[in-house]
Formats: sequence, C-alpha cells, structure tokens
Amino acid sequence: MKRLGKAMLVLLAALALYLAIAAGWAAASFDDLLARWPRGAAPAALSPRQTDILLRIEDPTFHTHHGLSLAEGQGVATISSALAREFFLEGPRLDGVQGSLQGFYRRVFDCCKRIDFGRDTMALVLDARLPKERQLAMYVQSVYMGRHDGQQVRGLAQAAQAYFGKPLAQLSNAETAGLVAMIKAPNAYHPVREPVAYAARLVRVQAVLDGRCRPTGWFDTDYSHCAAAK
Repeated sequence: MKRLGKAMLVLLAALALYLAIAAGWAAASFDDLLARWPRGAAPAALSPRQTDILLRIEDPTFHTHHGLSLAEGQGVATISSALAREFFLEGPRLDGVQGSLQGFYRRVFDCCKRIDFGRDTMALVLDARLPKERQLAMYVQSVYMGRHDGQQVRGLAQAAQAYFGKPLAQLSNAETAGLVAMIKAPNAYHPVREPVAYAARLVRVQAVLDGRCRPTGWFDTDYSHCAAAK
C-alpha cells in the first residue's frame, strides 16, 4: 500500500509539473501566436439568434465559465478549449524551444484527446487573455466543418456557402441549427454525403433548442433520447 501511495504521489507530481509547464508555455507563446493568427477577411458575425443557437448546443455557459465547464451536454470541450486547440496546437507554427514544446503538446493531444489536461490548461490561459467576444469570433472563423468537393471547410461562413449556397447572415434558424448540429462530427453528419445521419442529428438538436428535450448529464452530447421528444 505504501508503494502504491508513493507511486500515486509521483504520478500526481509529474502531472502537476506537466500542467505547470503547459500553462507557462501557453502564457509565454500567447502574444506571438495571436500576432500570427491568420486574419484574412473580417470574420462573419452571427446574429443574436444564431449566437444563441450555437451556444445552447456547443457551450451553454460560455459567457460565465473561465475556459472549462461541467454544464449538462458540455462533454469534454468548451468553445474556449476547442479554440485553444486550434490556437496553440493547430494554428501558426512557432520556432525554437517554443516550437519544440508546441510539437510535443500536439503529439500528446493526438494521443489522448479526451483526457488531455494540457489542452484544458491552455483553455484557462486563453480565456484569461482573450475577451469572450474575440474568442467567439475566432471560433466562428476557424471551426472545422468537414470536407466538401475535396476541400476542407473552415468556419461557419464558408460552411454556409458550401452546404446551403448562401451567406451566413441569410441562413434560417433551421439552417443555422443544421450547421451547429454538424460541429460535433462534421463528416459523420455531412448533409450531402450522410443525409440520413445529418437529418437524425438535426432532429435531436432541434428538440434541445425548442426545449422539448435536454441533455441527461455532462457527457450527453448525442441527445439520443431526444429523437422521440414531442
């Protein structure tokens, strides 16, 4: 028992050190990464109703949490943590020691996506350094929305054109809900290649949006029980 206790202490100490280094690296790299973030055209703004649809499904406590959340239906990622992955790990490449650590953390995330406390620590750093409005704009601009016609689709504006043939601002509430429904697994819920799965997912998401159903706990992002909601 004593050996087991010592092993646990060593493991916890190693984890604490790993997280401390991750937090320090994220804080030290933040300004450099923000300066390199690809701006392109001005990101399309969501209407208040579109914002409500996005947040109710993807991050119900976005405006009140500090990067992480245990809200019902939240799963393992908030908008802040999803953006942290894009910003710190998948975005602009750094050089030198910072670049080496970036590559290391990227490999850790690829290996252990669902339990990567390093990414979660980076989400706390990002939320502390970046206003919520800027986080939301960057997420809307960069979120992965599957592949269409052999091209990767990034951001809700590009997805609106690819899947509905119209600007984001012109989407109906149902079409906006369709894009949001895709975010969980955009290729599995692809409206062109997987129309049955897409339609089933949209029914469940719409039931949540309409208040006819609610997630059963933190990990419930499938809303499987919502398919029969009246």
